[in-house]
Amino acid sequence: MNISAVSKATEVSADTIRYYERIGLIPPVKRNNSGVRVFTEEDVKWLTFSRQMRRAGMSIEALIEYLTLFREGQETVPARIDLLKEQEQVLQEKVELMQEALERLRFKIDNYGSHMIPREQSLKDFD
Repeated sequence: MNISAVSKATEVSADTIRYYERIGLIPPVKRNNSGVRVFTEEDVKWLTFSRQMRRAGMSIEALIEYLTLFREGQETVPARIDLLKEQEQVLQEKVELMQEALERLRFKIDNYGSHMIPREQSLKDFD
């Protein structure tokens, strides 16, 4: 498959695919005689794995570290689990912050007349 087909199949932009390849989140993709990338099913699996880890909240840096550990072998399984647990904590903190923000917003909506209007009236207009 070419990059356009892989992009469409995985819903990952061609630019992101090129970036992932450049920084090592996916292995180097073979090219044909014209220099066009030719993706194998294995390349698509790596792309899908990397994308899923990113969607799970893992940073690029943490994912690179994880893949480095993966390539070092089975003896790194405990370190990989620890890394995933760290990322879980980071994501949990983000969820809590978002929940707090959602609750504040709901309060403002539910109490718009008694809360927001007085606050807005105390603001000075832009000069």
